[in-house]
Amino acid sequence: MTRTASQAQHEQPDREGVAPGEPPAKRRIFADLTPLRISADYRRLWFGNTISWLGQAMTALAISLQVYDITGSSFSVGLVGVFSLVPLVLFGLYGGAIADTVDRRKLGLYSSVGACLLSVALAAAAFAGYQRVWFLYTVVALQAVCFALNSPARSAMIPKLLPAEHLPAANALTSMTNTSGAMVGPMLGGFFVGLWGYQAAYAIDVVTFGAALYAMWRLPAMRPERDEGKRGRASVVDGFRFLATTPNVRMTFFTDMCAMVLAHPRALFPAVAGLWFGGDAKTVGLLVAAPAVGALLGGLFSGWLGRIRRHGLAVLASVAAWGTAVAVFGLTRNLWLGLLFLALAGASDTVSMIFRTTMLQTATPDDMRGRLQGVFIVVVAGGPRAGDFLAGTVADLTSPALAITGGGLACVAAVALLALRWPAFARYDSHTPTP
Repeated sequence: MTRTASQAQHEQPDREGVAPGEPPAKRRIFADLTPLRISADYRRLWFGNTISWLGQAMTALAISLQVYDITGSSFSVGLVGVFSLVPLVLFGLYGGAIADTVDRRKLGLYSSVGACLLSVALAAAAFAGYQRVWFLYTVVALQAVCFALNSPARSAMIPKLLPAEHLPAANALTSMTNTSGAMVGPMLGGFFVGLWGYQAAYAIDVVTFGAALYAMWRLPAMRPERDEGKRGRASVVDGFRFLATTPNVRMTFFTDMCAMVLAHPRALFPAVAGLWFGGDAKTVGLLVAAPAVGALLGGLFSGWLGRIRRHGLAVLASVAAWGTAVAVFGLTRNLWLGLLFLALAGASDTVSMIFRTTMLQTATPDDMRGRLQGVFIVVVAGGPRAGDFLAGTVADLTSPALAITGGGLACVAAVALLALRWPAFARYDSHTPTP
């Protein structure tokens, strides 16, 4: 692979594979910040995404609040998720195919501009006092389209900005961005909406987009590396054909589906908060926050992950740990103990995500990375929704305890069966990545 402009400027690591001033990998505990130090392009991209993600999380909450203010209907608020999910799933695959055809830097830049203009439209409508729920639904759907185009392009660029050995650290930093934004963004959104109204949250979102746009604008050209015989538009079908021939890459999706579909108890938190813990809405909030806190801590204390070579085995272990933690949560009736196991589940999910993403980036040819990231978007977006439906259905037919504990055990069993069916996945070595 040819070196990019940013890689030519990397600070040379020492003999232990870390930049000067960094602690050796064997002693590192906290998140490895080396990717931020060695690549100016990656550093700008990470900071820009972190800042803009906060603004987008604020806007997401503000839209939900505004829809409820207009309609007074919780069902109408729920439709916000539908208008976001459907375009995300439909355009996720095609966004990945486009990212494997055009300059990814331009695709990322143009889709970010589109998302920024949508926030401008929200702010302008709010300042003008224009309140129509159909307008908000339309903006939400178009935001999902922009994200479906932007995310595969941005994710496919990361392996061109950093050496392969620093990708786990980069993915840990990404997990911290996503988790902290999802936690802090809604709190800030609620604060500013309460203080100055919806227009304040939307206007702040517009401003925060500046960091993401600047980062994309400063990147070098990022055209996919394609063989001479593969000219032309990339095909979604070809992406699925490639996935059918790559058991290790395919297993990253299978294991994630085990966790998100079979052992996803989020939909049952309102029921168990009262039934098990005698709580109220505040208890539901704690249950929802616990996995996110665990995920954030998992990213914060991720320095040791750089020493792991057997990425497939790490994925199997972390997904099994998720299922085990969820199963134990279903057995406990002590709130604080339950929160602890939910936090452990969240930390396990972070470890799984870091290694699954790294395998996807290193074992996939560059001209297929966009399409595989598109599949990743569909799995990440659709898996939890399918898990919510399954958990709710089983709980209604049996009980919440059986749905949660049984789901956790089913996740562990499914992962074990997958490991037996494709044993090479557990032997996957990051030093010789094979799809």
